[in-house]
Amino acid sequence: MFFMNISENYNPGDVVYVMYRNPHTQSVAQVQEAAVVQHPNEPGQLALFLYDTYYPLDDQIAVFKSQEEANEAYDFYFGQVDG
Repeated sequence: MFFMNISENYNPGDVVYVMYRNPHTQSVAQVQEAAVVQHPNEPGQLALFLYDTYYPLDDQIAVFKSQEEANEAYDFYFGQVDG
């Protein structure tokens, strides 16, 4: 299986959209805006900054360059996007 280094596609300052699950209610997911930033604890690594938390920018999180792309993926996997 081929794994791409997802961070090669993004730069610090990029605004991206992710499908984010509520950590307290796993059945609840939503499209959320996040920022690509330098990871404060891992020099040279990028991270997603979302809800005052740093998340690794890797293939474990669905990251989209536009809200439209994220909404389409959300609709495919979870049903109609509210709003």
